[in-house]
Amino acid sequence: MAPMVDSSHAPAAPPRPALRAVRGGTPPLWAVAAVACAGQFLIVLDVSVMNVALPQIRADLGMSTTGLQWVLNAYTLTFAGLQLLGGRAGDLFGRKRVFLLGLAVFVLASLAGGLAQQPWQLVAARAVQGLGAAVLSPATLTLLTAAVPEGPARSRAIGTWVAVGAGGGAAGSLVGGLLTEALSWRWVLLINVPVGALVLLAAALWVRESRGERRRLDVPGAVLATGGLAALAYGVVQTEAVGWGSYQALAPIGGGLALLAVFCLVESRTAAPLVPLALFRLRPLATANAAMFGIGAATFSSWYFFTLYMQNVLHYSPIRAGLVFLPMSLIIVAGSKLAPRLMLRLGAKRTALAGCALTFCGYLWQSFALTEHGSYAATLLGPGLLMMFGAGVLTTPLVNAATSGVPAAEAGLVSGISNTSRMMGGSLGLSVLATVAAARTGAAETEAALAEGYALAFRTGSILLAVALVGMALLLPGDRRPVRTSA
Repeated sequence: MAPMVDSSHAPAAPPRPALRAVRGGTPPLWAVAAVACAGQFLIVLDVSVMNVALPQIRADLGMSTTGLQWVLNAYTLTFAGLQLLGGRAGDLFGRKRVFLLGLAVFVLASLAGGLAQQPWQLVAARAVQGLGAAVLSPATLTLLTAAVPEGPARSRAIGTWVAVGAGGGAAGSLVGGLLTEALSWRWVLLINVPVGALVLLAAALWVRESRGERRRLDVPGAVLATGGLAALAYGVVQTEAVGWGSYQALAPIGGGLALLAVFCLVESRTAAPLVPLALFRLRPLATANAAMFGIGAATFSSWYFFTLYMQNVLHYSPIRAGLVFLPMSLIIVAGSKLAPRLMLRLGAKRTALAGCALTFCGYLWQSFALTEHGSYAATLLGPGLLMMFGAGVLTTPLVNAATSGVPAAEAGLVSGISNTSRMMGGSLGLSVLATVAAARTGAAETEAALAEGYALAFRTGSILLAVALVGMALLLPGDRRPVRTSA
């Protein structure tokens, strides 16, 4: 394959003394990218793919409303709580090895969930799925950043990774609707088995091993970080059922924050920390992760409210609702693929600001378009395309900023930090915006009241995006002169 970057114009790759590759020829970059993106697609798909299958799951397994919530939350909790540990594990024990392990756990848990006969079996399988995803997700990004040197080539690789991940999230409702209506809810999980097996085989053949410096795992830090993030995520998801003022939510949230505070204290004093706090002195990393947290809080719930509006207000079928997401899936992929080209011309900071501004405008439009008599073109398609295109443009420069200038030995950890920022922001944002929508709707669950609640959720999300936009404009470092490459 021809090189991705013209070496006569691209800067020389920085030396990576801490990164060691085992014997064997260098795999083609397209093969590494394909494996990493396929793994990311499966992970993100399973965040949303279960939504439209929940009614059939409830009828088949006799699950309660609380049980249905845990089909979603069990995955989210373990996914959010274990990503820092998963990222560091790749640095210490090998990125390929950890990728294969995480994907194998994910596939086996999908098989167990698809064959579940009791509610507890499905919930347990989803929790183990989240464990596999937490180990796998940081490795997917690290495989790319370890294989591609910083510069335009890496920006393009990250753009593809972002596009595939965004496409997985957007396609979840469509895939779930098609599989549920055509086959069974079980195939929403079982489809991961043959696809995951192919990715496992490709990774074993095409990806070579790499790791950071050999050192001991910071067990106290790992326990504190995992416990703190898991407790915080648990408290946040509890707010959906018991509200923000209940001790069932406040106790784990407070406990999680306390554990994370102790974690920071321990990390500042240990010789080989799980998370070297000095990393956050890197201004691009700190600002990009803060922005991803805030933007995730605003945007993560968009598919959720779209689905509720289409099914509860417009009374779309699951397949029709899923088809509405198809053009949005395509446009977010287009935005992600366009972002590296924009970064060459505008720079990463201006590209991120432009994407955030477009997303903000789409959210604001959406907040006024949602009514009980909404139409497809004006209410869903127009604002949906604008916000999703902006989100695609926005994410690539932020991920690029969060992973640039980072020591090779910390690449997996930094990937875990980035994923944790987005996941925790998304979980918190979903709970907050769902509470906002429910407060506006009140007890009157008419189409008009529901539409007003969903509209207020989007309006609140637009405020979060405006704050993120101002923060990036003030704090994100300015761009170096863009480096142009030959086409």
